[in-house]
Amino acid sequence: MPRPEAFFLHGVAVGVMTYGFISLRMLPMDGWIRAQKGGHFQFLTIQGLATAWLTMVLSLGCDLLPSLTTLRTAKRASLMIALPLTFVISAVYWSLLLFFPSLILQRQLPGLSEPSSSIPFNIDFSLHLAPVITLLVDFIFFEKKYTKKQAQIGSPLVVLACGAWYSWWVEYCASYNHTFPYPFLTENPFNIRVGIYAFVSFLAWSCFRLMNALHP
Repeated sequence: MPRPEAFFLHGVAVGVMTYGFISLRMLPMDGWIRAQKGGHFQFLTIQGLATAWLTMVLSLGCDLLPSLTTLRTAKRASLMIALPLTFVISAVYWSLLLFFPSLILQRQLPGLSEPSSSIPFNIDFSLHLAPVITLLVDFIFFEKKYTKKQAQIGSPLVVLACGAWYSWWVEYCASYNHTFPYPFLTENPFNIRVGIYAFVSFLAWSCFRLMNALHP
């Protein structure tokens, strides 16, 4: 029998994150974004949301079929990607939103009569807070900490692969769209963007190491 509190957390998390993704169509800039190369998936937020959603779906599978070790292994691998990714997304997004909103929000989108900065809090919460909160609660209360070998070897490899992937992907999309999904990328030259990609990747790795070290 699955632990009811874990099953509840995983089920609610899947529902909230699904709601956040479906609600993207309600935003004023949805049509403009969908018309671009990469659509919503050019945003790191949406890639983090998708990874967190997959992790929670795998968690539900583990709750229902605890004897399947391959499912548990897949969940642990997905969590290693999703946890630092969503932590960095939330930390960067909310910091910039509070102190430097012009660096994270598009000022004006073509074809729209109003700025794109107004995102209802319920959607904002589903996209930028719910993933990291539910993953962190799951990791602390329902998962074992990663082994020393996994933390020292596996995590930097995972972060390097994810950082390289998104760096290539967002540059590729921007070569077609002539703009980046985030103003702080659009307004900086290539060498500065490379520095941003490297810094965010290092931040993700550091956050994972810290969270794993603090795990009881």
